[in-house]
Amino acid sequence: MKREDFNFILPEELIAQHPLENREESRLLILDKETGAIEHKLFKDIINYLNKGDCLVLNDTRVIPARLYGHRIGKEESIEILLLKRINNNIWEVLVKPGKKARPGHIIEFGEGILKGTVLSIEEDGTRLIEFEYTGIFEEILDKLGEMPLPPYITEVLDDKERYQTVYSKNKGSAAAPTAGLHFTNELLEDIRNKGVNIAYITLHVGLGTFRPVKVDNILEHHMHSEYFQISEEDAAIINNTKSSGGKIISVGTTSTRTLETVGNEDGMVFPTSGWTDIFIYPGYKFKVVDRLITNFHLPESTLLMLVSALSTQENILNAYKIAVEERYRFFSFGDAMFIK
Repeated sequence: MKREDFNFILPEELIAQHPLENREESRLLILDKETGAIEHKLFKDIINYLNKGDCLVLNDTRVIPARLYGHRIGKEESIEILLLKRINNNIWEVLVKPGKKARPGHIIEFGEGILKGTVLSIEEDGTRLIEFEYTGIFEEILDKLGEMPLPPYITEVLDDKERYQTVYSKNKGSAAAPTAGLHFTNELLEDIRNKGVNIAYITLHVGLGTFRPVKVDNILEHHMHSEYFQISEEDAAIINNTKSSGGKIISVGTTSTRTLETVGNEDGMVFPTSGWTDIFIYPGYKFKVVDRLITNFHLPESTLLMLVSALSTQENILNAYKIAVEERYRFFSFGDAMFIK
Protein backbone atom coordinates (compact mmCIF):
# COMPACT_ATOMS: atom_id res chain seq x y z
CA MET A 1 0.00 0.00 0.00
CA LYS A 2 1.62 3.20 -1.22
CA ARG A 3 1.69 6.62 0.41
CA GLU A 4 0.87 8.28 -2.92
CA ASP A 5 -2.42 6.35 -3.00
CA PHE A 6 -3.67 8.78 -0.35
CA ASN A 7 -2.76 11.99 -2.12
CA PHE A 8 -5.17 14.66 -3.34
CA ILE A 9 -4.93 18.21 -4.64
CA LEU A 10 -5.84 20.80 -2.01
CA PRO A 11 -5.89 24.50 -2.93
CA GLU A 12 -4.08 26.45 -0.22
CA GLU A 13 -6.95 28.91 0.19
CA LEU A 14 -9.16 26.09 1.53
CA ILE A 15 -6.96 25.67 4.62
CA ALA A 16 -9.02 27.35 7.36
CA GLN A 17 -7.03 30.06 9.15
CA HIS A 18 -9.56 30.87 11.86
CA PRO A 19 -12.59 29.26 13.51
CA LEU A 20 -16.12 30.30 12.64
CA GLU A 21 -17.88 32.62 15.08
CA ASN A 22 -20.37 29.86 15.94
CA ARG A 23 -18.83 26.41 16.36
CA GLU A 24 -21.87 24.44 15.23
CA GLU A 25 -22.35 26.48 12.03
CA SER A 26 -19.49 24.64 10.32
CA ARG A 27 -20.46 22.66 7.27
CA LEU A 28 -20.92 18.90 7.55
CA LEU A 29 -20.39 16.42 4.75
CA ILE A 30 -22.33 13.19 5.37
CA LEU A 31 -20.76 10.10 3.80
CA ASP A 32 -22.44 6.70 3.66
CA LYS A 33 -19.46 4.42 4.23
CA GLU A 34 -21.05 1.54 2.30
CA THR A 35 -22.51 3.26 -0.79
CA GLY A 36 -20.38 6.39 -0.95
CA ALA A 37 -23.51 8.56 -1.11
CA ILE A 38 -22.97 12.15 0.03
CA GLU A 39 -25.15 14.82 1.65
CA HIS A 40 -24.30 18.42 2.56
CA LYS A 41 -25.49 19.77 5.92
CA LEU A 42 -24.46 22.06 8.76
CA PHE A 43 -22.75 20.59 11.82
CA LYS A 44 -25.72 21.29 14.08
CA ASP A 45 -27.66 18.83 11.89
CA ILE A 46 -25.54 15.99 13.32
CA ILE A 47 -28.24 15.48 15.95
CA ASN A 48 -30.55 14.15 13.22
CA TYR A 49 -28.09 11.33 12.52
CA LEU A 50 -27.75 10.22 16.15
CA ASN A 51 -30.38 7.89 17.55
CA LYS A 52 -31.64 7.20 21.04
CA GLY A 53 -29.45 4.50 22.55
CA ASP A 54 -26.37 5.39 20.51
CA CYS A 55 -23.18 6.53 22.24
CA LEU A 56 -21.10 9.57 21.35
CA VAL A 57 -17.48 9.20 22.51
CA LEU A 58 -15.54 12.43 23.14
CA ASN A 59 -11.86 13.02 23.88
CA ASP A 60 -11.70 15.37 26.89
CA THR A 61 -7.99 16.17 26.64
CA ARG A 62 -6.99 19.82 26.99
CA VAL A 63 -4.21 21.51 25.03
CA ILE A 64 -1.41 22.92 27.14
CA PRO A 65 0.56 26.09 26.20
CA ALA A 66 3.30 23.81 24.95
CA ARG A 67 5.43 26.24 22.92
CA LEU A 68 8.26 27.88 24.86
CA TYR A 69 10.93 30.37 23.79
CA GLY A 70 14.25 30.53 25.60
CA HIS A 71 17.99 30.64 25.11
CA ARG A 72 21.10 28.90 26.34
CA ILE A 73 22.64 30.47 29.41
CA GLY A 74 25.16 33.09 28.27
CA LYS A 75 23.83 33.09 24.69
CA GLU A 76 21.35 35.44 23.04
CA GLU A 77 19.94 33.36 20.17
CA SER A 78 16.32 32.28 20.57
CA ILE A 79 15.47 28.59 20.91
CA GLU A 80 11.94 27.28 20.42
CA ILE A 81 10.81 24.26 22.42
CA LEU A 82 7.61 22.35 21.77
CA LEU A 83 6.53 19.99 24.53
CA LEU A 84 5.33 16.71 23.02
CA LYS A 85 4.76 14.40 25.95
CA ARG A 86 5.74 13.97 29.57
CA ILE A 87 7.95 10.91 29.99
CA ASN A 88 8.00 11.07 33.80
CA ASN A 89 7.99 13.78 36.43
CA ASN A 90 10.02 16.66 34.96
CA ILE A 91 11.36 14.88 31.87
CA TRP A 92 9.63 15.70 28.57
CA GLU A 93 10.05 14.67 24.97
CA VAL A 94 10.31 17.89 22.94
CA LEU A 95 10.93 19.31 19.50
CA VAL A 96 13.65 21.95 19.31
CA LYS A 97 14.32 24.65 16.71
CA PRO A 98 17.13 25.07 15.82
CA GLY A 99 18.18 21.57 16.85
CA LYS A 100 21.90 22.29 16.65
CA LYS A 101 21.50 24.65 19.61
CA ALA A 102 20.29 21.85 21.88
CA ARG A 103 22.95 19.20 22.43
CA PRO A 104 23.15 16.87 25.44
CA GLY A 105 24.32 18.84 28.45
CA HIS A 106 23.12 22.19 27.15
CA ILE A 107 20.99 24.21 29.59
CA ILE A 108 18.18 26.36 28.21
CA GLU A 109 16.47 28.99 30.34
CA PHE A 110 13.02 30.50 29.91
CA GLY A 111 11.46 33.59 31.46
CA GLU A 112 14.72 34.94 32.87
CA GLY A 113 15.45 31.68 34.63
CA ILE A 114 12.01 30.95 36.06
CA LEU A 115 12.28 27.68 34.15
CA LYS A 116 15.43 25.86 33.09
CA GLY A 117 15.82 22.74 31.00
CA THR A 118 18.81 20.43 30.60
CA VAL A 119 19.06 18.46 27.36
CA LEU A 120 19.51 14.81 28.34
CA SER A 121 19.61 13.11 24.95
CA ILE A 122 18.81 13.26 21.25
CA GLU A 123 16.40 10.53 20.15
CA GLU A 124 16.54 8.62 16.86
CA ASP A 125 13.77 10.75 15.33
CA GLY A 126 15.50 14.01 16.23
CA THR A 127 13.37 14.85 19.26
CA ARG A 128 15.10 15.66 22.56
CA LEU A 129 14.57 14.59 26.13
CA ILE A 130 14.79 17.59 28.44
CA GLU A 131 14.66 17.64 32.24
CA PHE A 132 13.13 20.83 33.65
CA GLU A 133 14.00 22.62 36.89
CA TYR A 134 11.72 25.19 38.53
CA THR A 135 10.23 26.33 41.81
CA GLY A 136 6.48 25.99 42.23
CA ILE A 137 3.94 24.24 40.01
CA PHE A 138 5.00 23.37 36.45
CA GLU A 139 1.54 23.92 34.95
CA GLU A 140 1.33 27.43 36.43
CA ILE A 141 4.76 28.30 35.04
CA LEU A 142 3.69 26.93 31.67
CA ASP A 143 0.55 29.09 31.73
CA LYS A 144 2.76 32.11 32.33
CA LEU A 145 5.52 31.42 29.81
CA GLY A 146 4.03 29.12 27.18
CA GLU A 147 2.08 29.79 24.00
CA MET A 148 -0.73 27.79 22.38
CA PRO A 149 0.90 25.44 19.83
CA LEU A 150 -1.23 26.10 16.75
CA PRO A 151 -0.38 23.92 13.74
CA PRO A 152 2.15 25.40 11.27
CA TYR A 153 -0.44 25.69 8.49
CA ILE A 154 -2.35 28.24 10.60
CA THR A 155 -0.55 31.53 10.06
CA GLU A 156 -3.09 33.98 11.52
CA VAL A 157 -3.14 34.98 15.21
CA LEU A 158 -5.89 33.36 17.30
CA ASP A 159 -7.65 36.04 19.34
CA ASP A 160 -9.46 33.65 21.69
CA LYS A 161 -7.27 30.72 22.78
CA GLU A 162 -10.34 28.81 23.98
CA ARG A 163 -11.37 28.35 20.35
CA TYR A 164 -8.52 25.82 20.06
CA GLN A 165 -10.06 23.89 22.96
CA THR A 166 -13.20 21.77 22.93
CA VAL A 167 -15.97 23.02 25.24
CA TYR A 168 -15.58 19.79 27.25
CA SER A 169 -11.77 19.82 27.51
CA LYS A 170 -10.64 18.88 31.01
CA ASN A 171 -7.47 16.80 31.32
CA LYS A 172 -4.38 18.85 30.45
CA GLY A 173 -1.67 17.24 28.36
CA SER A 174 -2.13 17.65 24.59
CA ALA A 175 0.24 19.31 22.15
CA ALA A 176 -2.65 19.66 19.69
CA ALA A 177 -6.44 19.79 19.89
CA PRO A 178 -8.71 16.84 19.03
CA THR A 179 -10.19 19.04 16.33
CA ALA A 180 -13.32 17.06 15.42
CA GLY A 181 -14.69 18.07 18.81
CA LEU A 182 -14.24 21.80 18.17
CA HIS A 183 -17.64 21.91 16.41
CA PHE A 184 -19.68 21.03 19.50
CA THR A 185 -21.30 23.63 21.74
CA ASN A 186 -22.62 22.94 25.23
CA GLU A 187 -26.13 23.58 23.92
CA LEU A 188 -25.76 21.03 21.11
CA LEU A 189 -24.41 18.43 23.53
CA GLU A 190 -27.34 19.05 25.85
CA ASP A 191 -29.79 18.57 22.97
CA ILE A 192 -28.03 15.33 22.08
CA ARG A 193 -28.33 14.08 25.69
CA ASN A 194 -32.01 15.03 25.75
CA LYS A 195 -32.56 12.93 22.65
CA GLY A 196 -31.45 9.87 24.62
CA VAL A 197 -27.96 9.57 23.17
CA ASN A 198 -25.34 8.37 25.66
CA ILE A 199 -22.15 10.41 25.99
CA ALA A 200 -18.89 8.85 27.13
CA TYR A 201 -15.45 10.39 27.54
CA ILE A 202 -11.97 9.06 26.95
CA THR A 203 -8.66 10.90 27.23
CA LEU A 204 -5.89 10.72 24.67
CA HIS A 205 -3.18 13.35 24.89
CA VAL A 206 -2.49 14.26 21.28
CA GLY A 207 1.17 14.34 20.32
CA LEU A 208 2.58 15.62 17.07
CA GLY A 209 3.30 12.05 16.04
CA THR A 210 -0.32 11.81 14.96
CA PHE A 211 0.25 14.57 12.42
CA ARG A 212 3.76 13.76 11.31
CA PRO A 213 3.94 13.05 7.57
CA VAL A 214 4.40 9.53 6.31
CA LYS A 215 7.85 9.63 4.71
CA VAL A 216 8.16 6.02 3.55
CA ASP A 217 6.68 4.96 0.20
CA ASN A 218 5.27 1.74 1.66
CA ILE A 219 2.93 2.87 4.46
CA LEU A 220 3.35 -0.46 6.27
CA GLU A 221 6.88 0.68 7.14
CA HIS A 222 5.60 3.80 8.92
CA HIS A 223 5.98 3.86 12.70
CA MET A 224 3.47 5.78 14.81
CA HIS A 225 4.60 7.68 17.89
CA SER A 226 2.98 6.59 21.13
CA GLU A 227 0.40 8.73 22.94
CA TYR A 228 -0.97 8.43 26.46
CA PHE A 229 -4.63 7.46 26.94
CA GLN A 230 -7.02 6.57 29.73
CA ILE A 231 -10.61 5.38 30.00
CA SER A 232 -12.55 5.20 33.26
CA GLU A 233 -14.71 2.39 34.59
CA GLU A 234 -17.82 4.57 34.31
CA ASP A 235 -17.21 5.51 30.68
CA ALA A 236 -16.24 1.97 29.69
CA ALA A 237 -19.57 0.79 31.13
CA ILE A 238 -21.50 3.39 29.09
CA ILE A 239 -19.81 2.21 25.89
CA ASN A 240 -20.27 -1.49 26.68
CA ASN A 241 -23.93 -1.08 27.63
CA THR A 242 -24.52 0.72 24.34
CA LYS A 243 -22.87 -2.12 22.42
CA SER A 244 -24.82 -4.78 24.33
CA SER A 245 -28.10 -2.96 23.65
CA GLY A 246 -27.47 -2.73 19.91
CA GLY A 247 -26.66 1.01 19.82
CA LYS A 248 -24.01 2.51 17.58
CA ILE A 249 -20.68 3.83 18.84
CA ILE A 250 -20.00 7.20 17.25
CA SER A 251 -16.41 8.25 17.75
CA VAL A 252 -15.64 11.97 17.70
CA GLY A 253 -12.26 12.25 16.04
CA THR A 254 -9.42 9.96 15.09
CA THR A 255 -7.96 10.25 18.62
CA SER A 256 -11.09 8.78 20.22
CA THR A 257 -11.10 6.12 17.51
CA ARG A 258 -7.51 5.08 18.14
CA THR A 259 -8.15 4.86 21.87
CA LEU A 260 -11.31 2.77 21.51
CA GLU A 261 -9.68 0.39 19.05
CA THR A 262 -6.66 0.05 21.35
CA VAL A 263 -8.69 -0.97 24.39
CA GLY A 264 -11.44 -2.95 22.63
CA ASN A 265 -11.51 -6.74 22.45
CA GLU A 266 -12.72 -8.87 19.55
CA ASP A 267 -16.30 -8.68 20.87
CA GLY A 268 -16.22 -4.88 20.77
CA MET A 269 -16.12 -4.49 24.55
CA VAL A 270 -13.75 -1.98 26.17
CA PHE A 271 -12.09 -2.02 29.57
CA PRO A 272 -11.08 0.71 32.02
CA THR A 273 -7.35 1.17 31.66
CA SER A 274 -4.58 3.61 30.86
CA GLY A 275 -1.34 3.37 28.95
CA TRP A 276 0.35 4.24 25.68
CA THR A 277 -0.87 3.49 22.18
CA ASP A 278 0.91 3.58 18.84
CA ILE A 279 -1.88 1.87 16.90
CA PHE A 280 -1.77 2.59 13.15
CA ILE A 281 -5.11 2.09 11.38
CA TYR A 282 -5.18 1.86 7.59
CA PRO A 283 -7.36 0.15 4.94
CA GLY A 284 -7.85 -3.52 5.69
CA TYR A 285 -8.24 -2.91 9.43
CA LYS A 286 -11.36 -4.46 10.96
CA PHE A 287 -12.97 -2.12 13.47
CA LYS A 288 -13.96 -3.74 16.76
CA VAL A 289 -15.65 -0.90 18.64
CA VAL A 290 -16.28 2.12 16.41
CA ASP A 291 -19.30 2.08 14.11
CA ARG A 292 -19.37 5.68 12.89
CA LEU A 293 -16.99 8.62 12.92
CA ILE A 294 -17.17 12.41 13.13
CA THR A 295 -13.94 13.88 11.81
CA ASN A 296 -12.37 16.89 10.13
CA PHE A 297 -10.74 16.94 6.70
CA HIS A 298 -7.14 15.80 6.89
CA LEU A 299 -3.81 16.40 5.17
CA PRO A 300 -2.89 14.49 2.00
CA GLU A 301 -0.89 11.30 2.63
CA SER A 302 -1.47 11.53 6.40
CA THR A 303 -2.10 8.67 8.82
CA LEU A 304 -5.42 10.36 9.67
CA LEU A 305 -6.58 10.11 6.05
CA MET A 306 -5.53 6.45 6.07
CA LEU A 307 -7.59 5.84 9.20
CA VAL A 308 -10.80 7.32 7.79
CA SER A 309 -10.22 5.36 4.58
CA ALA A 310 -10.19 2.18 6.66
CA LEU A 311 -13.67 2.90 8.03
CA SER A 312 -15.13 3.33 4.55
CA THR A 313 -13.04 2.67 1.44
CA GLN A 314 -10.13 4.52 -0.07
CA GLU A 315 -12.25 5.21 -3.16
CA ASN A 316 -15.20 6.61 -1.18
CA ILE A 317 -13.02 8.85 0.98
CA LEU A 318 -10.96 10.29 -1.87
CA ASN A 319 -14.14 10.92 -3.86
CA ALA A 320 -15.66 12.69 -0.83
CA TYR A 321 -12.51 14.82 -0.52
CA LYS A 322 -12.66 15.66 -4.24
CA ILE A 323 -16.27 16.82 -3.81
CA ALA A 324 -15.36 18.73 -0.62
CA VAL A 325 -12.71 20.64 -2.59
CA GLU A 326 -15.17 21.35 -5.40
CA GLU A 327 -17.76 22.56 -2.87
CA ARG A 328 -15.17 24.76 -1.16
CA TYR A 329 -15.27 23.08 2.24
CA ARG A 330 -12.76 24.42 4.77
CA PHE A 331 -9.92 22.02 5.66
CA PHE A 332 -7.85 20.99 8.70
CA SER A 333 -8.04 22.10 12.33
CA PHE A 334 -10.45 25.06 12.03
CA GLY A 335 -12.20 23.62 9.02
CA ASP A 336 -15.47 21.82 8.36
CA ALA A 337 -16.44 18.29 9.36
CA MET A 338 -17.36 14.92 7.89
CA PHE A 339 -19.66 12.28 9.33
CA ILE A 340 -18.94 8.75 8.13
CA LYS A 341 -22.11 6.78 8.85
